[in-house]
Amino acid sequence: MKVLFICTGNTCRSPMAEALFLKVAGKGHTAFSRGLAVGQTTVSPHAVKVMKEYEADIEEHTAKPLTEADLTEADLVLTMTKAHKRMIFSLYPGFKEKIFTLSEYVGEEGDVHDPFGGGSDEYAECARQLHDLVSRILP
Repeated sequence: MKVLFICTGNTCRSPMAEALFLKVAGKGHTAFSRGLAVGQTTVSPHAVKVMKEYEADIEEHTAKPLTEADLTEADLVLTMTKAHKRMIFSLYPGFKEKIFTLSEYVGEEGDVHDPFGGGSDEYAECARQLHDLVSRILP
């Protein structure tokens, strides 16, 4: 399975989700991440730090904007929020069958909180939430 994680800027949540999924999924599964409004291209230093606690290195990650080719390539597309999902539906309506919020896909409600602009505690809490959610993607 090839999973695409999407957030706003591709500097916090989606690269952390990608790294955490790759840690728990094992061989045969791949992941990548993109953003809907990519501005800065470097990953957040807080995200790098918190991922080291999960033995995941995202320091070399570069933010990239979502393209139609990315949606075609992915088997499953998981967004961090309902707003992200709605935006992709409006831009690329032909892919609705494989797009879900991360929470929705694992049977939960709500969005993944954006830690951008926050401190280490916000990033640590986001990482805990992401770890819990991505650990339930595969049966």
